[in-house]
Parts: sequence; structure tokens; C-alpha cells
Amino acid sequence: MKNKSPNTKIPKNFVQYIKSMGPGIVVALTWLGAGDLVDSAVAGANYGYTLMWAILIALFVRFIFVSTIAKYQLCNQYKESILSGFKRIHPFLPYMIIIIAIFFGHFYCSYMIKGLGKASYNLTGMFTAFIWSIIWVIFSAILIFKGKYKRIEFIFYIFLFVLTTSLIAVSIMSNPNPNKIISGIFLFDIPQKNGSFAALLVIISLIGAIGGSIANLLYPYFIQQKGWNSFKYRKVQIYDLALGTAVLVIINLAIWTIGAELLYPKGLTISNLDDLANILTISIGKLGVPIFYMGVLATLFSSLVGLSIGFGYLVTDAHIVIKSKKYNKAKEINVRDSKIYHLVASWCIFSPLIWSLPGMPSFITLTIVANAAAVVFLPLLCGSLWYLTSSKKLIGNKFKNNIFENLVLLLLFSLSIWGSYQAIISIQEIV
Repeated sequence: MKNKSPNTKIPKNFVQYIKSMGPGIVVALTWLGAGDLVDSAVAGANYGYTLMWAILIALFVRFIFVSTIAKYQLCNQYKESILSGFKRIHPFLPYMIIIIAIFFGHFYCSYMIKGLGKASYNLTGMFTAFIWSIIWVIFSAILIFKGKYKRIEFIFYIFLFVLTTSLIAVSIMSNPNPNKIISGIFLFDIPQKNGSFAALLVIISLIGAIGGSIANLLYPYFIQQKGWNSFKYRKVQIYDLALGTAVLVIINLAIWTIGAELLYPKGLTISNLDDLANILTISIGKLGVPIFYMGVLATLFSSLVGLSIGFGYLVTDAHIVIKSKKYNKAKEINVRDSKIYHLVASWCIFSPLIWSLPGMPSFITLTIVANAAAVVFLPLLCGSLWYLTSSKKLIGNKFKNNIFENLVLLLLFSLSIWGSYQAIISIQEIV
């Protein structure tokens, strides 16, 4: 994929700001398939609207967390990448990021590919789920290795249209209850276990999928491809990220509503996509099922492509930082001739096919466990970013955290330690 972004102009009015948006949508759809789809559906099916407050907290965590990452990338006094900043904290951190990225690049994409195969088979009735998984992997490889960023950004806008129209349509067909939605948002309740997954594990998985994911480190590489490379782009970057977060709020609420209205009142739970499809057929008729699956396909495919590209960038940058004796300035990564990029992207889209073979764990189980596991590494990422952005020596005096930002990051770091401990216990209970 050849990358050559123009000298992007800084927007000055509303229309220019709207035209400048892009990375936030790309990364939002990349994040969305990384757990939100399943976690929201499971939470809605098992607990109704009771845990809806957890989504808003998780999205708030994500916005602050990713905004902090972007702040260092755009505003640090050395004009260096976030990985070079990690290297300043400790030379081992870039190695750790590579290990985490390769691990989660495999497992995140495992349930994307498994879900794509299952959804395609359920939608068409043709071939097998495994054959469909192979087809989607080949299609992904063509787009990743032959596409350009502008083309990929355009395709993601198409995915966004398909995703929002399909999922919102199904949620409207389920006749949502506004009063229950409001109660679920403002009453911080943790109910007893219902279904296959305890409420605490679902909450932790939500935080892992939305707030603490290693995929949050991918955003700086998408803004690099856009040409945003200095503090002058900080304002448009915040608006861009806010737009992406708003999209996630709408889509997550739509998915949650489907589970809460169609499954929860009947006392039904889901353990795979077949369960959800069967219940949708009973509740809203055959029309709702293909509409829903179109949203599922758009969700999972956009995430598979975004993760493979993003982890390719991340590991390539980490490799450059490790090899260099000096600290590297933040700049676009030329991936056309990068063996590391091609190797990592190939690993993300081809190695997870093993989980699509018959007899492997279900799509839902893979998703819940993988995203809960992501919380284990959250203290490392959160603590490192807090240090980078609060140190006058690193980010510079002008853009270092103010008192409010330090208090928020202190809260997030404290929550990350608690979440990491709870995630380890919860995973041990179900493995």
C-alpha cells in the first residue's frame, strides 16, 4: 500500500472541518468489531438495559485515553512518534508493544474472521462457514496490500452507511423503551449473574473492548496517513475523534437495544450468532435477519481490515524505533517495501483462520475472553501515557497535562489496576 498524503490544510470553517474528518471514522469502525458488537448484544440479552451505563463509561475512557495518545503524537516537543516516547520511558517498552500487538492481532482477528464466515453462511446458505472465512480473508488481503489510504477511508464510509442503517433499522423494529434506556444509563446497577457470563466479566470485557484495547494505539497512524503531523492539527483531531466516538455511541446503543428488547424479556440468552439470528426471526420476522447480518458483515470486515493495517503500522514503527540509536520523528510509514508491515498484516489476516475450523471455541466465547484479557495490559499502557503527557521533559511545558487531565488519568490508572486484577480472576474461572 503506497502512502503519500498531501500537505493537509488546517480547516477554518464548519464545511472544511467536515471535509477533514476521516481517521476517526476509520478507527471507530476498526474498534467496533473488536468486541462492541458481541459485548453489547450479550449485555443487552442477559441484563436488559441495566448495564448500559458501562458503555458510556467505557466510551468516555476510550475518548480520554485515545485523546491522550494523539496529544503526545501531535504536540510533544521532539515531534516523535508515540513508540519513541515509550522508548524514552524504558527501552523494553517497544518490545512489549510488539508482543502485545502480535498476540492481540491474532486473537482480535480470530473472531472477526470466524464471525464473517458464520454470518455469510447464515445469510446465504451457500458453501460452509469456513469457506466463507477464507473468501473474506482473501478479499481483505487484496484491499490491504493493494489499496491506498484515501480509498480505504472511502470504503469505510460505505461500511458506516451499511452498518448504521442496518443496525438502527433492526433496533427500531424492536420497539425500544426510552424510559428503560434512561434508567439503564443513570442507575449504576450490577445485577446477579444471568446467562453464560457474569455481569462483572461483561463489564470488564466492555472496558477492555472499548477503553483499554491495544487497538487504541492505532489512531496516531491513521492521522499520520491523513497528514496531521503537528500541534496545529490538535483541534481538528479532537473533533475527528469526537465524531468517531459519537458514531460508536449510536451503534452500540442500537446493538444493545436489540438484545434488551428482543432477548431479555423472553429470558433468552445467546452463545453464538445462530442463537441471535433465530430469535430475530421469531421476534421481527425474516426481514430483520438479513438486515442485521449486513450490519454484522460491515462491522467485522471493517474491523478486520483496520486492525490488520493498524497493527502492521504499529509493529513496523516499533521495529524502526528499536533499531534506531536515536529517537524517531513521527512521520508516515512507507509500507510498500516494508517486510515487517507485510508480515504482521499477513499474520493478522491468515493465522486466525485456524479458529474457524470445526470444533473450535464459539465466536462469542472468543470475543468475551479476548477482550477481558486486554484489560490485563491496560495499567502498562495507561501508566506509560500518563507519564509521557505529564512530564515537562517529554511532552514539553506548553502541552503537559493540567490538573484536571492528571486527575482523570489518575482515575483511569487506578481503575485499570482494579480491572486487570478482576480480569485475571474472571478468566481463570471460565477457562
